[in-house]
Amino acid sequence: EVNRALADYLRSNGYEEAYSVFKKEAELDVNEELDKKYAGLLEKKWTSVIRLQKKVMELESKLNEAKEEITLGGPVGQKRDPKEWIPRPPERYALSGHRSPVTRVIFHPVFSVIVSASEDATIKVWDYETGDFERTLKGHTDSVQDISFDQTGKLLASCSADMTIKLWDFQGFECIRTMHGHDHNVSSVAIMPNGDHIVSASRDKTIKMWEVATGYCVKTFTGHREWVRMVRPNQDGTLIASSSNDQTVRVWVVATKECKAELREHEHVVECISWAPESAHPTILEATGSEAKKSGKPGPFLLSGSRDKTIKMWDVSTGMCLMTLVGHDNWVRGVLVHPGGKFIVSCADDKTLRIWDYKNKRCMKTLSAHEHFITSLGKRSYKHSLVSEMHIRCFDEHVRVKMPFRSVQHILTSPKSDF
Repeated sequence: EVNRALADYLRSNGYEEAYSVFKKEAELDVNEELDKKYAGLLEKKWTSVIRLQKKVMELESKLNEAKEEITLGGPVGQKRDPKEWIPRPPERYALSGHRSPVTRVIFHPVFSVIVSASEDATIKVWDYETGDFERTLKGHTDSVQDISFDQTGKLLASCSADMTIKLWDFQGFECIRTMHGHDHNVSSVAIMPNGDHIVSASRDKTIKMWEVATGYCVKTFTGHREWVRMVRPNQDGTLIASSSNDQTVRVWVVATKECKAELREHEHVVECISWAPESAHPTILEATGSEAKKSGKPGPFLLSGSRDKTIKMWDVSTGMCLMTLVGHDNWVRGVLVHPGGKFIVSCADDKTLRIWDYKNKRCMKTLSAHEHFITSLGKRSYKHSLVSEMHIRCFDEHVRVKMPFRSVQHILTSPKSDF
């Protein structure tokens, strides 16, 4: 094989004398079929070797980056505190399949699976360890706006611009219930921590609570004056927070439907909200000093991101804005507290992901993560495994997967066309 390939190379490149000598020395007989088979083989092999060498160099570079990432870099070689791991490029995968912009991506709470929702009216399931597409869930007739798992990962809730909420059996991948009741686009959905109820927010200015077992609407929360953009329950499910086009964030007591607090310092639409985990409370108290301690038992704490380009942190017990972070150049679309409690992570229409050292009220890192708007951000904490970051590019409908750090996963998703 090698001799015939070499002979073909000499002949095809005009080395007739060398070809004749080599053919005689190698004792190659005339065989047109074999000559055709090995035509151009040497060049192909050489190109493959170069390509593999390039891949080896890339992998060596990534290995060195990973080694640097998990060590301090000093002579002691101590491991970094997981609380300080933050995202870093580049992406690991680009997953394509959706035909329209991706609106939300979430992690399965148990398995190595992510689920994405899109304006193409579908929900797709992916294996984030391999980057493989697994299946598509179809049922909605318009853009799927938000998705949420229960804590077991057996149920998935979705909401859509078709004005419905659907409940899916994620083991059989079947829609087991469709809930009707909103009068407009349903923009947000979340399964309550107890798994018995679902909350949804809509452009009809209401928040509704639904019983999982029956699909009945059991409560309606009214008070917002405009489109309710997002709704999220707190850790124990006693409170829900909502954000709206009316430039406010409201916190509701689930048991009574009472509006516990109306937070009003934003100057534009409030796009996103996120509860700070209890593990972050000590750091928040230290960062905010006496301001948060005046109330006796401070917290819970809530983050909000707005089209006014700012991020605010609130003490829900007092309704006080504890800090405002300024730095994004466009609408803030996603915000959360890093599980370590030391950082805030945000994304925006300025195409960046920003890491904030909120104790010092400064942006410590800016990642130019995408070529287009970045409109949502999520996380999943792990105890024993390495994890990755998921990025969703907007207009090309690709899911981009990154492996920047351990102990937490983040997701960025694409923009919606309907503002």
